[in-house]
Amino acid sequence: MSHPETDYRIDDIDRCILYALMQDGRKTTATAIAETVNVSGATVRNRIQNLEEQGIIRGYTAHIDFERTDGKLTNLYLCNVPVPEREALAQKARTIPEVINVRTLMTGRKNLHIVAVGEHTNDLQRVSRTLSQLGIEIEDEDLVEDEFFSPYSSFSPDDDQRTHEPNDFISLTGQANIMKLTVRSEAPITGRTLKEASDNDILDENTLIISIERDDRELTPHGDTVVQSDDIVTVLTQQHTDGTVFKVFQGSDIETVVQ
Repeated sequence: MSHPETDYRIDDIDRCILYALMQDGRKTTATAIAETVNVSGATVRNRIQNLEEQGIIRGYTAHIDFERTDGKLTNLYLCNVPVPEREALAQKARTIPEVINVRTLMTGRKNLHIVAVGEHTNDLQRVSRTLSQLGIEIEDEDLVEDEFFSPYSSFSPDDDQRTHEPNDFISLTGQANIMKLTVRSEAPITGRTLKEASDNDILDENTLIISIERDDRELTPHGDTVVQSDDIVTVLTQQHTDGTVFKVFQGSDIETVVQ
């Protein structure tokens, strides 16, 4: 299924939220995620809503062991369809009552995977006939014994190998860059006003904060503006100071990825 193009880029907080929801979307609360990510529960709820609106979180589904529900059978059909008709046929397959999952693949003959549930083999044979009538060629099929799910490890908050990079990055002429960075709780600037950061040499004259995004608001920075954890700051900086800027907004343990 195609989705609208979006310029939205997830950051470390979004990744941690997605990881937690993939672990257990039903039992994981915004408060529990907030404790792990070190932000407020309101921030987590706002982030989840934004991820839903952007189409990144596409839904919440229960994973059911159908064999334990009166011994029902789960069957996987590996199908081949013409590429121009792939999405349309996938949508038609979804209308079959027994079908619970449809997956389209970019390449290969088996470019459409369909999962269906039935009480008896007759039910699954009826699904096969219906798929054929729709013009979907079944290359292979088999009963599903079990299925396992795991959260995407690169989104884990415990992934020490992950480099922390800017939400956005623009290189300008004249050896200058514009970066978007998410402020971390351990950063030197967190909890300070911009004036305090400047007076204490945390911010230097080569770094200019253009804007601050906080929850659903965009703030115009002033000297008395307090920088908070989870703020998304847009920064104009000289290229040779990029490493220092990362430390200011994200802490001294950050591995700089911008060269």
